[in-house]
Amino acid sequence: MHSVSVAGAVVDADGRILAIQRADNGHWEPPGGVLELDEDIESGVRREIFEETGLTVHVDTLTGVYKNIKQGIVALVFRCVPETTEVRLSDETTAIEWLTPDEISLRMAPAYACRLLDALGSGPPCVRAHDGHDLVPGAAPER
Repeated sequence: MHSVSVAGAVVDADGRILAIQRADNGHWEPPGGVLELDEDIESGVRREIFEETGLTVHVDTLTGVYKNIKQGIVALVFRCVPETTEVRLSDETTAIEWLTPDEISLRMAPAYACRLLDALGSGPPCVRAHDGHDLVPGAAPER
């Protein structure tokens, strides 16, 4: 069985991308989570971003599909545009920051950094596989 998660690459007017530090493990990741059975994909993206950051967003383009081969999770990542500006912490987040691409590469595991960096591209969605931390061999971006 696979579970489906959704995440948002929320890009501001300065080209910075929103990232959260998770309360459960301290890792920096894009805001997102498991899609509920009764919700459509875009509603799930908006819900997860709002729950974790307090932001409302416009869901734009699908930028990538990522599979965690160890946990059987397929993640759909969408570029999003913020509709509000004030962020707030939640039970799921200990920090929220707008990061540059260089900061993303320094703070995040490759399996999560690529989700946000891929979202900055203009081509078709990337398709990648990872082990929860690193991309697996042969997992170069497919476009």
